[in-house]
Amino acid sequence: YQTPREVAEEHYKELSSKPFYPDLVNYIVSGPVVCMVWEGNGVVAGARKMIGATNPLLAEPGTIRGDLAVQTGRNVVHGSDSPENGERE
Repeated sequence: YQTPREVAEEHYKELSSKPFYPDLVNYIVSGPVVCMVWEGNGVVAGARKMIGATNPLLAEPGTIRGDLAVQTGRNVVHGSDSPENGERE
């Protein structure tokens, strides 16, 4: 999926007051993304554990961010932090 700028801006709108927001939007629209929807009991907690801490320097080895990310804001993966945000996103 090639994210349109309007979709990226809406997706990250809760971060729009942060200084890194423009770079975050520019990064997500810079190339294709793979979209997934996961469902099930405890899926948010399980997914967040597999994804790892937002700051890749603090992410545990064996997590996606711990193994593959090098810089906050150049996110290799995004995961919703609640079912409600997952619906919105």
